[in-house]
Amino acid sequence: MTGTTITYLELTDPAQIVAPARQPVGWRVQEVHRPALNERLYKEIGRDFKWTDRLPWTAEEWTAHAARVQTWLLVPEGGGDVAGFYELDVRDGAAEVAIFGLLPAARGLGLGGVLLTHALRRALERAPRVWLHTCTDDDPHALANYGARGLRVYDVVQG
Repeated sequence: MTGTTITYLELTDPAQIVAPARQPVGWRVQEVHRPALNERLYKEIGRDFKWTDRLPWTAEEWTAHAARVQTWLLVPEGGGDVAGFYELDVRDGAAEVAIFGLLPAARGLGLGGVLLTHALRRALERAPRVWLHTCTDDDPHALANYGARGLRVYDVVQG
């Protein structure tokens, strides 16, 4: 029986960000400050990928977390429900993309590359290094998307 493999990736040079060749139109990324939305999106997206570490959090913990991170949503320009989101956690001289995900209906539309490009640009505006991690339980396309946007692996931990 094998465990979960965790892959850590980073980027330090904004010039190395690779935007996707295909740019879906009709979408915008906006910052929000609503702890209940962080919780809802974490649970909805995470149920497909074994995201469990935040499930026992109380409302107070979600509020404290949302106050510490920057939360960005991918939404249709004309209105409608959120397609995906990411959280940036900036501290200790680096910006972590703490959460990144798309809702099931938004997967496979080329939106992940657009949202990740936005996340990397915002992160490097706030810190000289951006990093994130993914694992073998996450979306099977996540690691390829991260590499395609310019992130480089700096560590792999076998579980």
